[in-house]
Amino acid sequence: MIDLTVNRQGLAHNIETARERGIIIPTVAQMRDPSRIPEAIREKLSSVGLWDVDPLNLFRISWKNEAKTSGGQFQSIPNYVDFPPVLTGVPCRIIAAAGKWFPTGCHKVGAAFGCLAPRLVTGRFDVQRHKAVWPSTGNYCRGGVFNSRLLGAQSVAILPEGMSPERFAWLHEIGAEVIATPGTESNVKEIFDKTNELRQDPQYMIFNQFEEMGNVLWHYNVTGNALADLFEGVKRPGERLAGCCFTSGSAGTLSAGDRLKDLYPQMKIGAGEALQCPTILRNGFGSHRIEGIGDKHIPWIHNVRNTDMAIAIDDEDPRRLLRLFNTDAGRAYLKDGAGLDPELIEKLSWLGISGIANVLCCIKMAKYYELSSNDVLVTVLTDSAAMYGSRIRELGEEDAAAGKTYTGTSAMLDHHLHILGLKTDNMLELTYAERKRVHNLKYYTWVEQQGKTAEELDALWYDTENTWDAAHAGADTLDALIEAFNEETGLLKRL
Repeated sequence: MIDLTVNRQGLAHNIETARERGIIIPTVAQMRDPSRIPEAIREKLSSVGLWDVDPLNLFRISWKNEAKTSGGQFQSIPNYVDFPPVLTGVPCRIIAAAGKWFPTGCHKVGAAFGCLAPRLVTGRFDVQRHKAVWPSTGNYCRGGVFNSRLLGAQSVAILPEGMSPERFAWLHEIGAEVIATPGTESNVKEIFDKTNELRQDPQYMIFNQFEEMGNVLWHYNVTGNALADLFEGVKRPGERLAGCCFTSGSAGTLSAGDRLKDLYPQMKIGAGEALQCPTILRNGFGSHRIEGIGDKHIPWIHNVRNTDMAIAIDDEDPRRLLRLFNTDAGRAYLKDGAGLDPELIEKLSWLGISGIANVLCCIKMAKYYELSSNDVLVTVLTDSAAMYGSRIRELGEEDAAAGKTYTGTSAMLDHHLHILGLKTDNMLELTYAERKRVHNLKYYTWVEQQGKTAEELDALWYDTENTWDAAHAGADTLDALIEAFNEETGLLKRL
């Protein structure tokens, strides 16, 4: 499923570039367990900033970085937020690993590595000849551009013009070529159209997160195991892992659910999407404002056969909660009105819009299955509020135009309406027939538009051993290639 054919010329160019730029490639095993990283590299990281464009930050593509903006080392479990019942309104624990402490402040830098690394260490992507193209709805292209810079490659970011201004500012600042396509989150086809246009020019190589099995490999092996480590590290006596929820986006993170279900077979996997674009739920379409997920299609790499539930979130809910969590009036209410611990209130800035949506999916799953205080649900916080300050200001401008101000009463209403008031509407427990229906929707995007075959589509459903299982098990083979690449550069020996 992941092409590891070696291009000798490209590989030679990549090794030469890595040697000149001092680039050592981390293995998937090291990203999963940073204790495997050589001590000399960890020592060097003590003077490197988390977002610095420094090749050493490839070793910080891990859930287990210390929560430090500079000089951080590693820890045994990810940084996380533990959401209590007084905030969520459900008795079960909801625990979310935080993507804020990745380079770029988002875990998509890992998905981008998973897509790039197989072609880099086989020479199929040639840093001296190709430009890396990163089609995205915002965060993946940031991760791809960051990785490209670290590896000395040129890159192109493709994302919808309606994404937050912070994303565009960051991309221009790092020196990426940026292409803004029409629309917002749901306009993925427009991204694909531009990608296919660039594909005609041999200088461009496409890393399409929606179809790349490297995305699956990385999340299954790194995110899935990180969440298992998190659960095992914080669970209390008598608690069980009841499920996980992730908004679909590229569906890469849903592969972490596949890993968790291998480890905890009784748990449920929930796939979230925007109510305004209920593709999984109702074969629907539409525009929405949950930045960080793309819709109106089913990603090729969504293992639908292993998904238990579809959960739709009204995009107004995470939008309002973003303001609740990140304004003085909101934080004052959470402390004095809701009784939250100040440390938790501070951590709520670790939630971006899609991370908030992930937590809301967990709340709805908890209500649907009537989970108890012995149950735990896990999810991820893709990015943080750092990329969404403009969205908070927009809400303030809307209020000002209506002659309103955001007060403690407004904050209380947001908490009650957009969290405590969540119900089990717009959810669907997926039967075999429902899963097959959702899987079949891939045909219209991937076979009719993007060049896949019906036989390949059927293989994703009927031949799991040679599709999903093969991608999940591919980390050892990829790591062997990475180790051989590092051996050729000779850099590890000089540490």
